[in-house]
Amino acid sequence: MTSYFVTGGSGFIGRRVVARLLARDEQARVYALVRTGSLQRFAAAMERIDGGDRVVAVAGDLTHEGLGLHGSDVDEVDHVIHLAALHDLTAEEADLRAVNVDGTRRVAEFALARGALLHHLSSIAVAGDHRGDFTETDFDLGQGLPTECHRTVFDAERVVRETEGLRWRVYRPSAVVGDSVTGQVDRADGPYYFFGHLAVLSQLPSFLPLPIPDPGPLNVVPVDFVAEAMVALTDVQDGRSGLVFHLADPDPRSITDLFNALSPAFDGPWAFTALPSGLVRPMLAAIGRGLLRPGRDLIAEQTGVPPAILDVASLPVVFRSDATAAELDTLGVRLPDLDEYAPRLWRYWYENLDPARHRRNDSRGPLVGKNILITGASSGIGRATARMCVRRGANVFLVARDADRLIETAAELDAEVPKPGLPVGRAYAYPVDITDEAAVQTLVKSVICEHGHVDVLVNNAGRSIRRATANAVTRSHDYHRMMAVNYFGAVYLTLALLPHMIERQSGHIVNVSSIEVQSRAPRFGAYAASKAALEAFSDATGAETLSDHVTFSNVRIPLTRTRMIVPTNAYDSARGIWSVDKAAHRVLHAIVERPKRVNTLLGDLIDFGHHAAPRLTNRLLHQDFLLHEESDAALGRTG
Repeated sequence: MTSYFVTGGSGFIGRRVVARLLARDEQARVYALVRTGSLQRFAAAMERIDGGDRVVAVAGDLTHEGLGLHGSDVDEVDHVIHLAALHDLTAEEADLRAVNVDGTRRVAEFALARGALLHHLSSIAVAGDHRGDFTETDFDLGQGLPTECHRTVFDAERVVRETEGLRWRVYRPSAVVGDSVTGQVDRADGPYYFFGHLAVLSQLPSFLPLPIPDPGPLNVVPVDFVAEAMVALTDVQDGRSGLVFHLADPDPRSITDLFNALSPAFDGPWAFTALPSGLVRPMLAAIGRGLLRPGRDLIAEQTGVPPAILDVASLPVVFRSDATAAELDTLGVRLPDLDEYAPRLWRYWYENLDPARHRRNDSRGPLVGKNILITGASSGIGRATARMCVRRGANVFLVARDADRLIETAAELDAEVPKPGLPVGRAYAYPVDITDEAAVQTLVKSVICEHGHVDVLVNNAGRSIRRATANAVTRSHDYHRMMAVNYFGAVYLTLALLPHMIERQSGHIVNVSSIEVQSRAPRFGAYAASKAALEAFSDATGAETLSDHVTFSNVRIPLTRTRMIVPTNAYDSARGIWSVDKAAHRVLHAIVERPKRVNTLLGDLIDFGHHAAPRLTNRLLHQDFLLHEESDAALGRTG
């Protein structure tokens, strides 16, 4: 019975290697080094593969002395397959060295102590910036190593080569992409960083030829080929030590080749090489150093591409794998055709990993399937907005303090008739006092746990006071209560949802503000200040989260006939007061179109007056103050 000790068995390549080891030899036993926190997840993964019951999970860690093993967890081992590594160009140097170099040293010591043959998964990164062909017999040719990731991968292979008495083999894959059959990939890095930019080109006519600059040779292989090839090569040449295999495409492609292979999946145009690599490389090198580098890095980060990727996008190395390809040919292992499997890579990425996938709208309507959280949703503008969203296919999470009224509203909305051609959404009641920060955090956790995500937050809950400042000198608590709902409640919800929205690279926050932010009319100092504070907070935060695709809208609503104005008898016969539905339509516009502000003509005119003729505008507002009396509620008369 052959026994294997595998590191990284729960990883992208490792799961496939383990499955193939079990399939090739029904008597094989596999020990897998798994960190304690991943044991349960690894066990679940093994249950899904044939022969998974022959895999023994061994708790340990590459970064611990002796791999963190205790006693005789693993005694006799024929092969040690070392797959665990950190190939992240953006990772910290200390983390890269701890895993790639120190971890490999511990694995080499483990294999040596048991007389096992070590199979070390290295990488194309060892070739660094070598100019020209880099073959299986090459290692240290004086090449430069442009990043710490390249350096630690190189040093890890050196550790294997220089461990005295160790029997070893090295496998160097080129850039590993998704499964050639399913397209599945664990994370979108390497070539995938540029898929989002390719998606934009799907808007171009497919018959239009597209010029593409060529930064140099590109070598990619699917993960299933790497796993199959590595397992097939473990036993070749009677266990001979010191062999190196390049798991790569023997015929390197160009960026143009990759684009044309992917293009059919998104109905893109046909591409041709417009600038040869001899011209493109110096240009990329020039913008990657000196005064131009900060600008390059800023643009790269804003477009979702780590700047470090650009440093290695045009390396001149030609990664040769002719000897390995010949060996694999005798074993019956074939490299899948890029033109055949590339569309599968695209489809899997587009459906599961595209950072923009959460920002796409359903073809039936922009709100179909969206999850919208609305505060102050049991009455007034919030209730009307929720109804409009549900009728357009959105799922709405209703938030307010009055549980009975909220449940009644949810039941009413669930009975709504959808607009023609649209599915009806659902309404869910969440009674919460938004001035309680802990309760808000619990609310957000519950909504995300139960429904997966929140696309839009509508900060609608509000409190209003119409009272002259001179009549409020002994009522500072009114100002505190106003800020608690209008400002802090909205801020609590925004802070609780912001990490979730940033992680999804999608989110919109609508603040139901007021025309008073523009007019600063008499008797509304407390109210206007609370809304102005929320707008200032949102504007500043929106400037920070623009690249994260989290945006804000401030909807400045004029006086609206809601329960909030009932105590003020001065409004009983006033004209020009908006209806609830009219105000809700403005909020709906902000949800769908996502403008920075939704203003009214009157608000803009008063705002213009404050800037163009501040004294005259102030005098007019003073006349308005003198013309209208204080309400009974403001004076404390409840008759």
